[in-house]
Amino acid sequence: MNNCQLFDLSDLGLIRASGDESEYFLQGQLTNDITEVTSERSQLSGYCTPKGRLLATMRVISHGGDFLLLMPRERLTPVLQRLSMFVLMSKVTLSDASDELQTIGLYGDCATALPTGDTPTVADDSVAADNGVTIVRIAADAPRFLLIGSAGAITQRRQHLTETTTPATDQQWRLLDIRAGLPSVFDATIEAFVPQMVNMHLVNGVSFSKGCYTGQEIVARMHYLGKLKRRMYHVAIEGECPASGAELYSPQSQSGQGSGKIVMSATSEEGVCEALAVIEVANAETGEVRLDDENGAKLEILELPYSFEKSDK
Repeated sequence: MNNCQLFDLSDLGLIRASGDESEYFLQGQLTNDITEVTSERSQLSGYCTPKGRLLATMRVISHGGDFLLLMPRERLTPVLQRLSMFVLMSKVTLSDASDELQTIGLYGDCATALPTGDTPTVADDSVAADNGVTIVRIAADAPRFLLIGSAGAITQRRQHLTETTTPATDQQWRLLDIRAGLPSVFDATIEAFVPQMVNMHLVNGVSFSKGCYTGQEIVARMHYLGKLKRRMYHVAIEGECPASGAELYSPQSQSGQGSGKIVMSATSEEGVCEALAVIEVANAETGEVRLDDENGAKLEILELPYSFEKSDK
């Protein structure tokens, strides 16, 4: 992958939460501690059903005094509609900000050439830069940033960055997420996973001390009392990349739910399909895992940039 890339992230959408009680409202809905989101710090979070099943994963960002929820655009409308059902009398306004604000991505060594003061140095850190642009650092093997702002401000930034970058695709951005072990929920995988299955607790996407939120009882029970039987792995797959939600098979699986599912996938620059996949732990460690059935493409377990050692017992 060319180490100086600019991404047009139009496949991502933004929900804006504004109003005096927006922090309080989101705190009761999302898996992470929203009080820790500031102009200098973003976070990953999840949105669950009462049964603890993920409806969406998102990055929560402070921007211009509001909260922005960045997620795959295909999930924005259903999440916005569901969240709006619970606003009631709260002093919070939820809206689709995807057209008003634009999001671009930057990856590579040249990303450090951002103007002085505009370069967050640690993953999840953010900076409020000039012209109302918010810059967030994202985990990757090289500097990676989100830039969010008005159309005019982002156009200005894009024109400047075009001189030192090459254009890249949303699939290449997704590949960076895969290699960083950062999951996304898409339409095909809604309610398929609890947060721990997709390693949200390992990428600072869940708070176990914040108090109640939708689905909290199930998520907390898994953390304190449960045994995690499925978790997310980075894998390589022979042949074409499968769609999110594709089923996995292992002859060793004893579960009626199958061996697992594909979370997300993308083709690497070498033409190899890489994916994040939720797999039964016993199958991943000792068994043969394939797509669909015994004749499907075989999965090869690759490394993640973080350890399972601090995960649930």
